[in-house]
Amino acid sequence: MKNTLSRASLLAIALATAAAGTAAAEGEFSGNVAMTTDYVWRGISQSNEDFALQGGFDYTNGMFYAGTWASNIDFDDGSDANMEVDFYGGLASEFANGITWDVGLIYYVYPDSEDSDFDFVEIKGALGYEFEGGLAVGGEVYYDPDNENMYVNATAGFALTENFGVDASVGNYQFDAGGDYTNWSLGASTSAAGFGFDLRYWGTDIDGVNVADDRVVLTVSRSM
Repeated sequence: MKNTLSRASLLAIALATAAAGTAAAEGEFSGNVAMTTDYVWRGISQSNEDFALQGGFDYTNGMFYAGTWASNIDFDDGSDANMEVDFYGGLASEFANGITWDVGLIYYVYPDSEDSDFDFVEIKGALGYEFEGGLAVGGEVYYDPDNENMYVNATAGFALTENFGVDASVGNYQFDAGGDYTNWSLGASTSAAGFGFDLRYWGTDIDGVNVADDRVVLTVSRSM
């Protein structure tokens, strides 16, 4: 999903998962719900700078994972699209040297946009490594074979305590039809009373587009 697979850093994801007690045992189902002040994906608001309610379900079994995730959206473009539903699956594990890897597919579906045909598929590849002392780094590549678009993202996070960390990301979106741009984020994540909290600054190098302006986003989440 745009939120979990694209979600902004490996550290932020790990904190939210650990805080809510989501287990990584084989053959296990889990769920998640969230409310965010603005659904931002790759630096651009998908909810027309408004609140969004989000949630999903995940299944893990050894290296295999699969899940689905949904959010309300508002592209403010005259289309009827008001919901995004993502379906994803793949394989993830760790090499003997501690480097984690993840390969998978993501299918982005916009049920109310049949006339606009927003649906697309991405192939994902990711690597990550956590150093002693709490520093984690990662890199992700997403490729849309249908439209020949590619997104490359690099992340770094640092765990200051067991349930508080900071992280940063820099991504570049390359479009076959032109309009490439770069985005970045800086955030802090923590947990309390079973809830995850993420406060994040987003920015892009796009000028003159409101939904791509700099912004600060607060997301409150809970895993089930």
